[in-house]
Amino acid sequence: MIPYTVNIKLAARTLTGTLNLQNKTAVDWGWQGLIAQGCHSSILIIDPKTSQTIQVLEKHKANVVKVKWSRENYYHNVSSPYCLRLASGDASGKIIVWDVVSGTAHCEIQEHSKPIQDLEWLWNQDASRDLLLAIHPPNYIVLWNGDTGTKLWKKSYAENILSFSFDPFDPSNMALLTSEGIVFITDFTHSKPPGSAGKKVYIASPHASPAHTKPVPAAAPAPTGAKKALNKVKVLIINEKPTAEAVTLNDCLQLSYLPSKRNHMLLLYPREILILDLELSQTVGVVAIERSGVPFIQVIPCAQRDALYCLHENGCITLRVCRSTTTLEESVHELVYDLRSQCDAIRVTKTVRPYRMVVCPVNENNAALMVSDGRAMLWELKAHTAKAAANPSSGLSPLYSPVSFCGAPLGPNQKRIQDLSLNSMIGQTLIPGEAPPLSSNQQEVQLKFLLTGLLSGLPLPPFAIRMCPPLTTKNINHYQPLLAVGTSNGSVLVYNLTSGLLHKELSVHSCEVRGIEWVSLTSFLSFATSSPNNMGLVRNELQHVDLPTGRCFAFRGERGNDEPPIEMIKVSHLKQYLVVVFRDKPLELWDIRTGTLLREMAKNFPAVTALEWSPSHNLKSLKKKQMAAREAMARQTVSDAEQSSVESSVISLLQDAESKSETSQAISAREHFVFTDTDGQVYHITVEGNTVKDGARIPPDGSMGSIACIAWKGDTLVLGDVDGNLNFWDLKARLSRGIPTHRGWVKKIRFAPGKGNQKLLVMYTDGAEVWDTKEVQMVSSMRIGRNVNYRILDIDWCTSDKVVLASDDGCIRVLEMAMKSASYRMDEQDLTDPVWCPYLLVPRAALTLKAFLLLQPWSGTFTMDITQVDMKSVLLDPVLSLLQRCLLVSRLFGDESDLHFWTVASHYLQAFAQARQLSVLSAEGQTQSDATQPPPQNHLDICHDVLCESSYFQKFQLDRVHLQEVKRSSYEHTKKCADQLLLLGQTDRAVQLLLETSADNSSYYCDSLKACLVTTITSSGPSQSTIKLVATNMIANGKLAEGVQLLCLIDKAADACRYLQTYGEWNRAAWLAKVRLSPAESSDVLKRWAEHLCSPQVNHKSKAILVLLSLGCFYKVGEMLHGMRQFDRAALFIEACLKYGYHTVSQSTVMLQTLAAFLEYARLLRSLGLREGAALWASRAGSAGEQLMEELFQGEGAPKETHL
Repeated sequence: MIPYTVNIKLAARTLTGTLNLQNKTAVDWGWQGLIAQGCHSSILIIDPKTSQTIQVLEKHKANVVKVKWSRENYYHNVSSPYCLRLASGDASGKIIVWDVVSGTAHCEIQEHSKPIQDLEWLWNQDASRDLLLAIHPPNYIVLWNGDTGTKLWKKSYAENILSFSFDPFDPSNMALLTSEGIVFITDFTHSKPPGSAGKKVYIASPHASPAHTKPVPAAAPAPTGAKKALNKVKVLIINEKPTAEAVTLNDCLQLSYLPSKRNHMLLLYPREILILDLELSQTVGVVAIERSGVPFIQVIPCAQRDALYCLHENGCITLRVCRSTTTLEESVHELVYDLRSQCDAIRVTKTVRPYRMVVCPVNENNAALMVSDGRAMLWELKAHTAKAAANPSSGLSPLYSPVSFCGAPLGPNQKRIQDLSLNSMIGQTLIPGEAPPLSSNQQEVQLKFLLTGLLSGLPLPPFAIRMCPPLTTKNINHYQPLLAVGTSNGSVLVYNLTSGLLHKELSVHSCEVRGIEWVSLTSFLSFATSSPNNMGLVRNELQHVDLPTGRCFAFRGERGNDEPPIEMIKVSHLKQYLVVVFRDKPLELWDIRTGTLLREMAKNFPAVTALEWSPSHNLKSLKKKQMAAREAMARQTVSDAEQSSVESSVISLLQDAESKSETSQAISAREHFVFTDTDGQVYHITVEGNTVKDGARIPPDGSMGSIACIAWKGDTLVLGDVDGNLNFWDLKARLSRGIPTHRGWVKKIRFAPGKGNQKLLVMYTDGAEVWDTKEVQMVSSMRIGRNVNYRILDIDWCTSDKVVLASDDGCIRVLEMAMKSASYRMDEQDLTDPVWCPYLLVPRAALTLKAFLLLQPWSGTFTMDITQVDMKSVLLDPVLSLLQRCLLVSRLFGDESDLHFWTVASHYLQAFAQARQLSVLSAEGQTQSDATQPPPQNHLDICHDVLCESSYFQKFQLDRVHLQEVKRSSYEHTKKCADQLLLLGQTDRAVQLLLETSADNSSYYCDSLKACLVTTITSSGPSQSTIKLVATNMIANGKLAEGVQLLCLIDKAADACRYLQTYGEWNRAAWLAKVRLSPAESSDVLKRWAEHLCSPQVNHKSKAILVLLSLGCFYKVGEMLHGMRQFDRAALFIEACLKYGYHTVSQSTVMLQTLAAFLEYARLLRSLGLREGAALWASRAGSAGEQLMEELFQGEGAPKETHL
């Protein structure tokens, strides 16, 4: 049995180390399930589940400053497959779009030569997925086509732009964080640059002096500590530029929209997070840190729940969840984010500090922390059920687990993965006026972080590297390609180059490692020298390390204190002898096998500048002599009669014993080494056993300077000098040939391993070259500044055709002989752990896998022939409904578009089915109290905004206005609140606000009259018609908002919605329909919106489908999916509808649509090679399906009947 699989052909790879400061923001976790991270000029692709680097992309010449994965919110099929696309921007202004699997650059983009500030793929329309928005400093925004590299438009702004954030609910809104404040853009589209310069608002910093904020009334008691900070924040966003001393604006670290609820934004400061409500431009929540707390670096808001992941300066990640308020009294003050969980901090030093955190966008329950020393720490959030009153003193309201799993209520004994995603770990945030759900399987949960993975990089350069002895036919059974890396802190790291993973880390020395030499496949010698004292003497450490045991001992015993530094150590070819060369002291010759000093040279011994052992030795002839002697002895001991039968076995035993110990202790073979002195004279010395003989001397070559290094292989000896000359000696033909390379000092030369392989690797101060010594010509070259931007520190061969280079950017690269840095193909790699990532498969395979996981009704049970990561047990559960299965698979694939579709579809299919059941019950004479709305805990999360149920949406909006009212601090705020209250139908409260207007305000008269109007509106005909006339005139004259308000006052909200839609205010109309109209009227408004979304100029059909799902127009959805050629989604959706009792097969049109969808799905499955699945769907597709069945089973007889 072979203990290790030997990969003789090692893949080219890069081992990365510490990050550069410019890499700080270059990290992204994509929907594809992988993390991309910039490290100097390369990009690492990390698989967070198995914590391994699966790709390193190299093409940038400058440091990478931004990376962004493309979004996955499109329908995937063979023509638009699952693929890994990544955009990266560097410090020289270049953007590269990568095909990550093959490691090739898809296109390169260059506009200016300054670092890219921000990158984002556009996701807001169905036409193109290739649009990439970039900020080119100082103040340009450019939209690129990321597929072709063409520029679509460019727009400049007045201030320097630092970053931007898109509104996740309305992609035409975006906010730019500039050096002076925020610019809001409301007309962003991909077809043309924004027309206006945007609305500028200035941030009056929370720490501005109180003179520039609203004065606090004198009667109020003097605020203290945290209260003071909150008062200062009262007025935050102002439209005029603040005075000079108030401008401490650059301490705003980050701005981003909240994806969990519409029109909210967060601003991050080192000591607080402000939550703004953008309708009021007012702070509605503050997360402040106590005086002794650790400042923030970054915050990531979640979409599935109103929660924030915060990263602090000590590397601690905290999770804060918005507090649920159940009564109106509680909710007056502000949004409160309670600390629910935190992970351990790291040790922060000068060189080790946290840079960035990323959170998994699919599940939002995994976070990765990138540390400046190249570590990636992978934290997973776990939920565990708590005792009822686990911590009553903390004052936190308990968190409950959700009752449903993947959209459907749980069966009593159904498996679930509680830690699948954030929204399956904690239930929805409650809002006022809503009773907390009471349910038998509702459990209180507590959250905690668990470190599930750690990737560490190389330490800081400089490095000394040495590859273990090469692969031979004798050691092939137990060979491992190990690379020893000596570091500046005295430890030696041993990497296995098959997997690129750290094999062992050994703390060997107390100072910088200067050199390493292997003495067998599993042991090496390394030396280190301390810094010199005032006499120039140092402490030398020469250690012998045995890898399997980790045993390490001082090879020179007590020697080594206060002596000149060791310059180099050289081990002979048979690993018998060791030469130790010192700077100002004669060399020492040691026997490695016994660890004894053979000879310390005399004081008058010449100073050595370069030394090399000869590859020739007399081991073979010695072995032959020894074998002959042993055979003679064996023959004498065996009598002549037995001789013939035993002879062969004895000899084979002897040969076995010989091969086991290549250099038997008894044999001391004769070996030679050559060295040069300061004059360039070459000496030749022979060592045999413990005798050392001086050999011939060759006078110096006049054309060479001082010799710096020697390499010897076969009959070729090469000398390199400090002036960049190489001298090739052919010892057989007795010829020498000098070649000037004009590249300065030759630092190191090494021959490639392998019989007859005469390639030579040469290292200079400014790069490296590979030479062919047979032809005496250069094969390849690399030079700093020309084709690379790093300096080479050390070189070695790692196989006969690959070199390994250590460079000053902290990386170690294994390269082909051409020395071109290239990324490798992911599928050629030898990974230690299997990686689950469908994006790595060829497009057809990924889709086949998806179809296979979704539905296997042909077998009646669910099997998993395909090895899988963590959802295996759940997907095997036969109780899982079709909808739950679709949701799970979309999560597993990180398919954004599928996930949104199935979340909304599964929710509304169940909600409408439930409502229908209840109405049937009430029609049969049940009591009315049973037939109410679906239970409240089962509403769609508010992150779906207008797709939520109207009742829940109204409650949420009322709560929000209530909060705005508490927080208002100026007349504008009050006016906006009153307007909102009028639209929501809260007339009494609106009147109170209108009457608050002070008499010296110019709008005093208007507001008073408006208050009178609101209170006196009666339903008499004349007054209604007058108001309606006034409203329509106002709208016609450009006062749309005021006209809509009047229409809402007289309960003509349906007309108001129509006007809003006519004037293009589609989102506002949808909002108003949700909060004011009856279900039937609201449905008309939203259907018109869906039609508008389908129109060619908007082309957002995916959004239209979600709107129609929320209205229960399931037939139309099926039709649209089929029309958009989304056959698998169409068939599975119709199937789910049939399961829930929709689409009764009596209607002929519905029947035809169903059959057509099933037939197309059958064809799709056939094209993917799933024949049983195709047969099943074809058997249900009527007459057209029969024809497909015949094609499927040609010549096999009729298939057996299958039924769902």
